[in-house]
Amino acid sequence: MWPESDRTLDLLNEAADGDQSAVNRLMNRHREAVLRLVRMRLDQAVARRVDASDVVQDVLLEASQRLTDYLQNPVMPFHLWLRQLARDRMIDMHRRHRGARRRSVDREQHFGGMGDDEQSATDFANLLRDAELTPAAAAVRKEMQDRFLVAVDQMDESDREIIMMRHFEHLGNGEVAAALGLSPPAAGMRYLRAVRRLRELLGVEDGSTHGE
Repeated sequence: MWPESDRTLDLLNEAADGDQSAVNRLMNRHREAVLRLVRMRLDQAVARRVDASDVVQDVLLEASQRLTDYLQNPVMPFHLWLRQLARDRMIDMHRRHRGARRRSVDREQHFGGMGDDEQSATDFANLLRDAELTPAAAAVRKEMQDRFLVAVDQMDESDREIIMMRHFEHLGNGEVAAALGLSPPAAGMRYLRAVRRLRELLGVEDGSTHGE
């Protein structure tokens, strides 16, 4: 989902040396990934009122303005920092447009953006290890997604979040750990717990727990 990191590091180094064109290239390089994240995560009621491209533009503008501070203290990889800016922006928009108390964006938005993601559908089929759920046809994929959405809506927020991060944002365990402020082993254990809960809700036998 996110651009290759080596080139990003090069652009960050150039930006740190005062190259404004590198800042512009850095933001443009991440525009499509941020757009995908916003479309995936933005509350659907809010999305009917706000164009996702406008949200992305606001996020990238904020990132440009705060880049110097980030470069002075890069507490996490750039794409995770950018992801957090986008998540904070969506939460703020949710509060303003829905007029509700601060709640998880994920709990409200029902994952409307995942239906167009072929890779995510394939990942989900692999996650369940159920050949009948392989997205070989649109009808089968739609049934799989519907079942997934119902099950995910029943999960608690922490389990739901880590499933989205791993299988729809395609973040690795180390990236999830950094984003959530966990150790890699703790992030791994939380992920396994979420997978087991998801499979339980879907009525899929969890062979991965045998012998444990």
